Amino acid sequence: MSRFINSRLGQLEEYVPGEQPRDMQYIKLNTNEFPYPPAPAVLERINTDEVAALRLYSDPTVRTLREKIAAHYQTSPENVFVGNGSDEVLNFAFLVFGTDGVRFADITYGFYPVFAALYDLPVAIAPLRQDFTVDPADYIGCGQMVVLASPNAPTGLCLQKADVIKILESNPDHVVVIDEAYVDFGAESMVDLTKTHENLLVVSTFSKSRALAGARVGFGIGDAALIRDLNRIKNTTNPYNINRLSMAAAEAAMDSQSYYDEKIRELKSTREHTKESLREMGFFVTDSLANFLFAAHETIGGQALYEALKNRGILVRHFSAPRIDGFVRITIGTPQQMEILLRQIKEILENGG
Repeated sequence: MSRFINSRLGQLEEYVPGEQPRDMQYIKLNTNEFPYPPAPAVLERINTDEVAALRLYSDPTVRTLREKIAAHYQTSPENVFVGNGSDEVLNFAFLVFGTDGVRFADITYGFYPVFAALYDLPVAIAPLRQDFTVDPADYIGCGQMVVLASPNAPTGLCLQKADVIKILESNPDHVVVIDEAYVDFGAESMVDLTKTHENLLVVSTFSKSRALAGARVGFGIGDAALIRDLNRIKNTTNPYNINRLSMAAAEAAMDSQSYYDEKIRELKSTREHTKESLREMGFFVTDSLANFLFAAHETIGGQALYEALKNRGILVRHFSAPRIDGFVRITIGTPQQMEILLRQIKEILENGG
């Protein structure tokens, strides 16, 4: 780093995204991308006319997309904020609402501690239970901004609505953020609670179930006052935060829900088949309701399995944190990809690595 950097920022620990190697063709099951292409309407929408319009700025209000999101989630456009990926929504939430500190789990999305450190916020870590579930008591009346992912990453486990209500009502003066990046794969959404709880912000993304990871579009749903707070920060940093092509793609995706519903059903079927097959091979696998599985085997460590699969052209994700270093997180791909994965894992176990 240069000698000019702010000394505090120079000490930040950066978020490490999933690897994107280019040395060979891999089956990529490490970054939770959707295995199917965007809806045909998305491909049709990104046409030469849209490209020609790139000479013009995008709509800073993101009006049409907010209207489509609001209609889908049965809320109002004033209750919708659109960000450059859900990470931007989370980033702004930490900045705006985290003054009294932030509380989140010890095993969860790795960007939470990065955002907290970026803004020098007090952090309280609440360990997950032994079975990787959240203990709601850790968040009741905590007097801080609460950030919980449901389904959680990398475990794939979900929150119960009754528990979320308890957390919300016991922290009336602090925002509760529920990160629903993976909710469409089988979990219960908390969006309806935003109509009765002014301190709830639900964050989601087009990167997972709508196959637009490369477009970088996310959104938050909450009380209109919370949304105005987020827009204030957006408009003081980057008012044109969603580019024209990404906006057009997201609008077309919102008009194509039946396509995505069908593909999600296929993915869920593949997930359940893969989970049962791994368990038959002796793996412990959490009951994930996300588009990934979290698995460990007593005869091979997580790092060893990750390396053995990479050597065979398959990428999965391994985390080195002490409580989960025996696990790998496996994105659900196409049925064909998962059959290759299962065959390779069986061979690895039979050959001892």
